[in-house]
Amino acid sequence: MIRRLDLLDTADDGITESEVFRLALQHSIAELGCVGGAVYLRGPMSALRLVSSTGLPSSVTRAWEIVDQDGPTATARAVRSGEHVWVAALPADLDEPTAPLLSRSGWFSVPLVNDGRAIGAITCLTGDNEEPTPAQWTFLTSVAEWTMDRLGRMPAPDRLRTDLDFTPVGSWEWDVSTGELLWDEAAMKVYQTDPAAFVPGVESWMKVVHPDDLPSTLAAAERSIRTHAPFEAEYRVRRGDGSYTWTRASGHVVLDEQGQVTRIVGKGWASDASRSTRDALSRALQHMTDAFLSVDDGWQITFANLEAERILGSPDEQLFGRDLWDLPALHRMPGLQERCRRGAAESVATGFDVTLADTGRRYDLRLVPVPSGLTLYFTDVTARRRREAEQAAAIRTAAERASRTAELTTQLAAATTSQDVVKATAQRVLPPFDAQGLLVLVIEDDRLVHIGSVDYPSSFLQQMHGAHGMELSDAGPAGQAVLTGEPRFYSSREEWFSAFPDGGSRPPSSKEAWAFLPLTASGHTFGVCVIAFDTARRLTSEERTLLITISALVAHALERARLYDAELTRSEELQQALLPLRLPTVPEVTAAARYLPAGQTSDVGGDWYDLIPLSAGQVALVIGDVMGHGLSEAATMGRLRTAVHTLAALELPPDEIMGHLNDIVGGLGEHAYATCLYALYDSTDGSCTVVRAGHPPPLVVRPDGSAYFPEVAVNPPLGAAFPPFETTELKLSADSLLVLYTDGLVESSHREIDQGMAQLADLLPREACCPDLEDLCDTVTAGLLPGGPTADDAALLIARLHTVADRQMASWALPEGPEAAGEARRHVREQLAQWHLDDLVMTTELLASELVGNVIRHARGPIGLRLLYSGTLVCEVSDASLTMPRIRRSSDTDEGGRGLQLVNALCERWGSRYTPEGKAIWTEQSLPGTEDPAGDDPPAANAGRPS
Repeated sequence: MIRRLDLLDTADDGITESEVFRLALQHSIAELGCVGGAVYLRGPMSALRLVSSTGLPSSVTRAWEIVDQDGPTATARAVRSGEHVWVAALPADLDEPTAPLLSRSGWFSVPLVNDGRAIGAITCLTGDNEEPTPAQWTFLTSVAEWTMDRLGRMPAPDRLRTDLDFTPVGSWEWDVSTGELLWDEAAMKVYQTDPAAFVPGVESWMKVVHPDDLPSTLAAAERSIRTHAPFEAEYRVRRGDGSYTWTRASGHVVLDEQGQVTRIVGKGWASDASRSTRDALSRALQHMTDAFLSVDDGWQITFANLEAERILGSPDEQLFGRDLWDLPALHRMPGLQERCRRGAAESVATGFDVTLADTGRRYDLRLVPVPSGLTLYFTDVTARRRREAEQAAAIRTAAERASRTAELTTQLAAATTSQDVVKATAQRVLPPFDAQGLLVLVIEDDRLVHIGSVDYPSSFLQQMHGAHGMELSDAGPAGQAVLTGEPRFYSSREEWFSAFPDGGSRPPSSKEAWAFLPLTASGHTFGVCVIAFDTARRLTSEERTLLITISALVAHALERARLYDAELTRSEELQQALLPLRLPTVPEVTAAARYLPAGQTSDVGGDWYDLIPLSAGQVALVIGDVMGHGLSEAATMGRLRTAVHTLAALELPPDEIMGHLNDIVGGLGEHAYATCLYALYDSTDGSCTVVRAGHPPPLVVRPDGSAYFPEVAVNPPLGAAFPPFETTELKLSADSLLVLYTDGLVESSHREIDQGMAQLADLLPREACCPDLEDLCDTVTAGLLPGGPTADDAALLIARLHTVADRQMASWALPEGPEAAGEARRHVREQLAQWHLDDLVMTTELLASELVGNVIRHARGPIGLRLLYSGTLVCEVSDASLTMPRIRRSSDTDEGGRGLQLVNALCERWGSRYTPEGKAIWTEQSLPGTEDPAGDDPPAANAGRPS
């Protein structure tokens, strides 16, 4: 607080009264956190007048420019008592009119005291409705004392007197009930009245008011009495010489205890200056170059300047008071009245162009709503609109050219093959230039070879030697354009002949004009683009520049397309080499598969599938998807497929195989992921063990045609999973369809994966009766991907499951002693005799005897023997040991180690696998014939067919 007072003391002695009041208010408001404040000084007739305010808008202070000194406000009470006053809320018996100053916030007021008499007050509106503290009251009193001290230092002519004798504003007070009217001395001067001749009655005021202004002024007073609203009026008063001067008056009503108006207190002042300003504005409007009209709410003309008179064809005296829509000039503007009325009804400024039918001139008509009417402005924009139309046409032409170039650029960016580039160029270049032919030639082995053409007859191609390639030389325009890298333009056949007078190069008979545009990219010209016209055509310099620019775009697109074609061909060859050339034929399943690469705009993908024959009637069906597209993803797919083959050959359980694959993917980097589904099907009992890592579930179609997605445990994708993997055991009936697929088959940007799976489940049952799985694959892919390749590649594997009949299997439990080998040989002889496989009896006896002997010597029981007869003859011996046999090389002095060598020599292939009880060692032999073991039926329901 002390700092603020010290700061006030530093003010210059020559500051004005208004600056003194402003500083006092600002520091008071800032120190106490107020929202606004005002300074009032005494006036005549118990009036306190507002002389300065800060933070309060005029809408708030207008009704409080004069405050009754005898009222209950904080200001009046401070002046009457000479002490500071705090008013926390609006008194219930307050006789002041409702105004924004009487808010819910508190008011405090500090008197301005001169020679022991309060001449005014500093009043502030608080923001928190809390009374100032004693320290704050002391500060406010000090500010008031500083204010009076500063006023006292001013020279007498410049100092504001407490009674405001020199103010140009006069005060008046009218007793509504008695008609008594009181004026102060200033009001006597404002209203041109001699104080000696003044009679304190409203009649004295009515005598000096101009008769034309009296009704409206009395109506304003009556409205204030009726509504308790502030009084506002402007009227003329008579001077002593008989002339009139303009004045303004404002005031507010004072109510009694019953809420009735008892008097009106107000002020008045001369307003000749503002009237002079308005007259000057009227003269400016009268002579402005734009036509200007004002109309009242009934569309009656109240003002028209000279330009409006000229446009409307009538002088001002004939326009004033007329209905705007009666003017003949406006009748010839169709729709004008409706648009103007619509704009007036919306009460917002609006504008539009109109054209006068008589002159054809165009005007910008603007309608601006004003109190009690509208103003209309007519601006002649004929020349401007003509220039704008010409500029718009030029811009439109340039925009169309830029749009065609942009469209060509976009289409060329999407082109992936040379034919795509030629097609895009023909679609976007020929029509705008009204050309009829396009030919593209590129250099191959020092010859120009035709790679694409549009709307060119074969005779033209033969004459240009484009169909079979032409020698690259400067004897013709095409060779010159390529060798020099500069375009050649021929607007007619005569120009062609003049360029090649020796006749070595002759134009085709069906064309009349040409443009030979070299194709240059990366600083190398590798071809030429020929555009031909059916009629003579001389291209402008702008058209030639545009064609040269277009040829550069075509050249880059064509070079990119040729590189892309070569790279895509190599990628596809690599991917096809990594996929199985054909599925193996196995008796356990009949299978067919499809791989659909992504569209031409996409790189090669990592989708793959496989069918792996295993031992003893088992087969593995695998499908997977490496995330991403590119050569690295295709290579990763090849690594995984090789790994699956290797791991499956070891006959590891499906969950362990998936764990090893997860390790491989995890070792490729933190951003390498793949999905995979591995299904191990056993045709001897119809069981199927399924494990999936982030892959869609398989679809099973029963023989009766019903389809379902089995509940298969979900594991994270490879590269993000943590073993062990959870497997699911399914029991599938013979002739069921097991369908494996990747997400690219069922998911796209227009279809969610759930919708695609539902569509697959709906499509397959209708076609499951199809005996040819190849046709079924074609039907499924066509139904799910009717538009051909999409942004992602897709793989599909469909397998019809078969089971081994009971008559094709035989198993026995063998004793654990040495006699087991002999019993095994006896079972083999008897069973093979029933299957009519006498040619395999001796070999199979030896294999069974050797396998049983190894169990007796190196493992432990119980011992089992099983024979399977389907596509091959399988001899399998099981035991309870987990030790796997390994073939090794024996020296001449070793007594053992040659059994597995003998087994390896006698059978096609052999191996071992873990079982729930231990392990099983199996051998597989080819069948000598195809006799049915039962005598009538084939050995399996379907021996399989190649994919």
